[in-house]
Amino acid sequence: MSLVDRLGRKPPAGAPAPKAPARDGPAPDATPATSRGMATPGRLPTLFTRVESDGTLSTVDRLKVEIHHRLIDRLDLEALERMENEKDIEAQIRLAVTEFLRAESTPLSQAERDEIIEHIVWEVTGLGPIEPFFRDPSITDILVNNARNIFIERGGQLMRVDAQFRNDAHLLAVIDRIVSRVGRRVDESSPMVDARLPDGSRVNAIIPPLALDGPVLSIRRFGADLTADELLEFGSLTPEILQLIAGCVKARLNVLISGGTGSGKTTLLNILSSFIPAAERLITIEDAAELRLQQEHVVRLETRPPNAEGRGEVVARDLVKNALRMRPDRIIVGEVRGAEALDMLQAMNTGHEGSLSTIHANSARDALSRLETMILMAGTNLPNRAMREQIASALDVILQVQRFPDGSRRVVSVTEVTGMEGDVVTTQDIFRYRRRGITPEGRVVGQFESSGVRPVFMERLRVAGVELPAGLFI
Repeated sequence: MSLVDRLGRKPPAGAPAPKAPARDGPAPDATPATSRGMATPGRLPTLFTRVESDGTLSTVDRLKVEIHHRLIDRLDLEALERMENEKDIEAQIRLAVTEFLRAESTPLSQAERDEIIEHIVWEVTGLGPIEPFFRDPSITDILVNNARNIFIERGGQLMRVDAQFRNDAHLLAVIDRIVSRVGRRVDESSPMVDARLPDGSRVNAIIPPLALDGPVLSIRRFGADLTADELLEFGSLTPEILQLIAGCVKARLNVLISGGTGSGKTTLLNILSSFIPAAERLITIEDAAELRLQQEHVVRLETRPPNAEGRGEVVARDLVKNALRMRPDRIIVGEVRGAEALDMLQAMNTGHEGSLSTIHANSARDALSRLETMILMAGTNLPNRAMREQIASALDVILQVQRFPDGSRRVVSVTEVTGMEGDVVTTQDIFRYRRRGITPEGRVVGQFESSGVRPVFMERLRVAGVELPAGLFI
């Protein structure tokens, strides 16, 4: 039995409850976080909060509070602030905790000491109670609805976990630590924030007064480690589809990835980028940098929210315009969601072929409609036909991805944009996924089909030196 489990047991009936360690100074959570977001003496973070029926902290949490108090007394926080290397910071914390435990009279095994040290490190430099879930590669989403309600997604299924933050202030400390590392802030005047973790995972936080039940933290794990072969293994697409879209990228066709939230658009975009020749200069534009391209010549740009005075905002449209002056071979917009759509389409039409982007839409046709709406957001007052001509001329392929009820994600259609017919943008499906039903175990059953249509862009692929099998579309 681990130390945490052994100490987490309730005392026998009639036994006096252990008292929390006395400490002079401000009450818990009264001291603000440091600029780096590290815990301070006022914040008493714990790993797994166990609250007894009378509302007091459990034994294990009292132990961790005491260790954390003494740790803060020993550490030189100003010196830690000047240390840039995260590993050096962790080493200093481990050394201080090891010295403290060595002086303790409580008999602890080496495994128990290591466990305590690891937990304290997580609290001071990591994500506190949710750090173990973040380190589990099988978990794709960590959803903190408030300090007491934490859910995770594993294998496409949501489930509640027993971990808890001690209170709202503890959760706010972790949120502040995340956003401060990427130069952003969250407070009552700016209660919503998008950020990222060092591995590229996407973070969104919203706090009171907008969140009525306490701070809310959503972490979407990054899937850049997936490869094209793994997508084939998972059944997300077929070898024929992969061969086609890889050829489209190599031949510099403009590709738009469409899908709903959590459908795998960004993951697919990263995989497609692996087919871009290494000699090309790529410029990425994102709200929160999460793309991980494999090429060496990559310039990453990120938007900036307004400061406390409401000034200094840099939107995606500004970055797209600036990227055109940076001699890009391809421009990759992480997600098009506003007026930057017009500038992106114009870039595709003016010598920047092979650009990639994602968009939120439920179908390829809906993606085209959303692009029209975004162009109107730019305030250009273009006629409908002019907008659609821009779209039809710029886009070549739309990949529609979908997440199914069983958690699986698939490329449900590969659609070619063929041109204009009257005032309508014409498209044709090349491949599609036809859903057949669902098994008693809840697994979605279906199959990929070819429409039998030979794409119009096949000549462009041939000229670019991309040869596809003759029977690929049968």
